Amino acid sequence: MKQIGFTNPSIPIFKTHDLHPATLHANCHAHYLQKKSVEIGEGVISDTGALSIKTGRFTGRAPKDRYIVQDSLTATSVDWNKINQPYRTSDYLILRDKMLKYAEGKALYLQDVAAGADQDYRLNVRLLAEKPWSAQFASNMFIRLSDIELNTFTPEWHILCLPTFKADPSADHTRSENFAIINFTDQEIIIGGTGYTGEIKKSIFSVLNYSLPKEKDILSMHCSANEGRDGDIAIFFGLSGTGKTTLSADPARKLIGDDEHGWSDQGIYNFEGGCYAKCIGLSKKKEPQIFNAIKPGAILENIGYKKDSLTPDFHDTTITENTRVSYPIFHIDDAKTPSKGGHPRNIFFLTCDAFGVLPPVSRLTPGQAMYHFISGYTAKVAGTEDGVNEPQATFSACFGAPFLPLHPTKYAEMLGKKMKQHGSKVWLINTGWIGGSYGQGSRIKLKYTRAIIKAIMNDCLDHVRYGKTQDFNLAFPTFCPGVPSELLNPRNSWKDRRNYDMKSRFLAKLFADNFKEYVKFAGDEIKSAEIKLPMAV
Repeated sequence: MKQIGFTNPSIPIFKTHDLHPATLHANCHAHYLQKKSVEIGEGVISDTGALSIKTGRFTGRAPKDRYIVQDSLTATSVDWNKINQPYRTSDYLILRDKMLKYAEGKALYLQDVAAGADQDYRLNVRLLAEKPWSAQFASNMFIRLSDIELNTFTPEWHILCLPTFKADPSADHTRSENFAIINFTDQEIIIGGTGYTGEIKKSIFSVLNYSLPKEKDILSMHCSANEGRDGDIAIFFGLSGTGKTTLSADPARKLIGDDEHGWSDQGIYNFEGGCYAKCIGLSKKKEPQIFNAIKPGAILENIGYKKDSLTPDFHDTTITENTRVSYPIFHIDDAKTPSKGGHPRNIFFLTCDAFGVLPPVSRLTPGQAMYHFISGYTAKVAGTEDGVNEPQATFSACFGAPFLPLHPTKYAEMLGKKMKQHGSKVWLINTGWIGGSYGQGSRIKLKYTRAIIKAIMNDCLDHVRYGKTQDFNLAFPTFCPGVPSELLNPRNSWKDRRNYDMKSRFLAKLFADNFKEYVKFAGDEIKSAEIKLPMAV
């Protein structure tokens, strides 16, 4: 990578504008950017050698403040909803010009990167940021380019990221002072009022979720992926907290990526060049690969420290529970280079079912796979401020609704087509509660989930006897190596089976109600797997 500091340069931005920052730091090495963050008081070096920063007011994405410019290109192609909120072109142009004027005369950091490990489908991205750690994050998370590639680099998409710039909601027609706006026609993204770095990567993910299925017949996926010694590919879908990163970081397999992938006619490939892992409760014993990846070049976000030290305290939730670390994928030992592989043999849908209803493992039919893909279910434990510990169901279509500009059935039908074409097996894995709901049962041990994944990878569940759950019609194995058999049937693991039946009916109704939003767009095979309850709950 180059290390360049230009004084009063003129640089093209957004294809139609020139910007004149006081100093431009262009395509700098991660260690240089880390040093700059410390110099300007934007971070400290922890005793791991990683940069530690605070992202300010926002320690997570703000989906209610994410917009898409509505114009002739997007008016009928985008699935407009509470997530995909329309923004007028005229408002966008005014707000963008305000940002450009704000950036004039500041020290700025430019990073040229790419999205997509498969060069046939690679997207060139130029980030212009006011924070050195934003540029370092881009260097960590996207595909890093050689000097030769940088010399001939032509950006296709531009991102302007100014955390200290705040919108005027009354004049700019935003909900708040912070915003992330995607303009598909001009191929631009503007981010302001928030320092949370995840907005950068998820904006480009949204771009790929729009263009690849629509223009290239490539299924874009919110999943992790790894490869076995025999070249067998596994992918893991799941919302935050379900184990997507943890289960894909397997020392016995090569990591392809932990979050975003495409599935083309040639196989799967990573969109990114790094990992963005949650740190809450992290330990070397439980997740050694992630723990050991926290070293110089990595960025710790919103982490607390042990008393009177710069030793990260991964149990400290003072700032947020969404503590994070970003690092280049080569920080993971034996990560696959380049980050791509063949067609997946096994596909895992991970759900943390805090109701304790779903089996630890179920084998899905193609119709069920598409149905559960559209549902994108997990459950979160409610807060205890009012003394209520009842779990809260969360449905996020395709396990990534906040990043899907197209209608979810488009992605589900593509998944169904590809899994049939390539003979992929699909499994629903409950990493949540067994033997009762949250507060009564217990969370399934990680060692049991890993034993289930290992058994599937070794084809050990192909020829065992299967049972069926009542309301969800899920096929679960009655035997799995390394897992107590009494845990595999969720109803039998409860002491009060009548209570299980009530919880099962309750959850099934939530699934049925959620699917009402998609049923009129769904094909017959998805509808055949629809959960229907004839009796009122």
